Amino acid sequence: MDVPIQKKKFSTQKIGLAIGIIAIIALIIYVIFQTSGGSKLNVDRERISISTVSENVFQENIPVNGIVLPITTIYLDALEGGRVEEKFVEDGAMLKKGEPILRLSNTDLELSLINQETSVYNLLTQMQISQNAARQNTINRQNQFTDVENNLIEAERVYNLNKRLYEKGAIGRMDYESSENNYNYQKERMKLSKQVLSEDTISSKLEVSQAKNSYARTQSALELMRKKVGDLVVRAPIDGQLTSLDAEIGQSINKGTRLGQVDVITGYKVRVDIDEHYISRIYNGQTGTFVLNNKTYTLEIKKVFTQVTNGRFQVDMKFQGDVPEGIRRGQNLQIRVALSAEKEALLVAKGGFFQKTGGNWIFKVSEDGNTAYKVNIRLGSQNTEYYEVLDGLNPGDNVVTSSYDSFGDTEELILK
Repeated sequence: MDVPIQKKKFSTQKIGLAIGIIAIIALIIYVIFQTSGGSKLNVDRERISISTVSENVFQENIPVNGIVLPITTIYLDALEGGRVEEKFVEDGAMLKKGEPILRLSNTDLELSLINQETSVYNLLTQMQISQNAARQNTINRQNQFTDVENNLIEAERVYNLNKRLYEKGAIGRMDYESSENNYNYQKERMKLSKQVLSEDTISSKLEVSQAKNSYARTQSALELMRKKVGDLVVRAPIDGQLTSLDAEIGQSINKGTRLGQVDVITGYKVRVDIDEHYISRIYNGQTGTFVLNNKTYTLEIKKVFTQVTNGRFQVDMKFQGDVPEGIRRGQNLQIRVALSAEKEALLVAKGGFFQKTGGNWIFKVSEDGNTAYKVNIRLGSQNTEYYEVLDGLNPGDNVVTSSYDSFGDTEELILK
């Protein structure tokens, strides 16, 4: 007789499937829990940076890069074009003001000088001829005036004599009137001679003045031409060091070509690039500091270039007090430019946390040091080392300032 066998309610396969489903559900719950607002994360204490909030002197500043330049640089441009005939010094030479650097030749310019000199000499000769002619004419006029004056004196004498004789009846009326007419005639001649002589004097003076002015203008043109020819010799405009000399013997140089520059090396300035974001906060008189060979040096802004190029503008800074020994043109410096005066403030060290939080919150370490939790904060100004804390933290608080990139949305850190 067959015995009926009861079918099992749960087979081994079903039990395994159930366990798998339960494991998946547990994993989902764990992931949800970890990504929820109340998640926690174990963190190795040695892998993070913990800083203490402190109250100290604070000054807002920005880090910038500067390059050392000579205190003064004067560019050498070719005032006249020509061919390089001779170089007197080489690049890097120390020069005195007026010392020749190189010589150009320009045949056209030199020929123009010769023609100008010839014109001056011709004009001078013509002036001498004109002056001699004017002088001779004046002498003739004066001789004529002397004759007229003598004739007037004689006519006056005869007239006075005949007048007395006529009154006594010694001569006739015709002789008297003849001498009177001659006297009146000579007086009119005298008036005319005086007028002619006066006008001749004025004309001579005017002619001499015009000739002098013409000669002076021509002489000025000659001096200008001589200066242009003299400019073919390029000379040092100041005492300094010749740099960037770009000219070789036989090379043709156009007028206005940049030949090089002379640097005054008695002092230095620093040319600094600054982000245009700060252009409204940068002005003359602001200071900056940098450290070189374990010593701090101070710079002061003397000139602000407001032109913005590629999102940056430039300022010139000069040294206050000591200048670093051995500093050289082209040397780069890391400078901190102060944007505010010093003040007492609550400070937190700068760190990677800001990139994640934007300065709106931070992980604050608990009093027992075992955990760190989120707290809302408000930051103000900053410098190269610290943020100014306006709200959310107190002096002595410990906070995590390293990067939060690996924390995700964790609300609390378990420090181990």
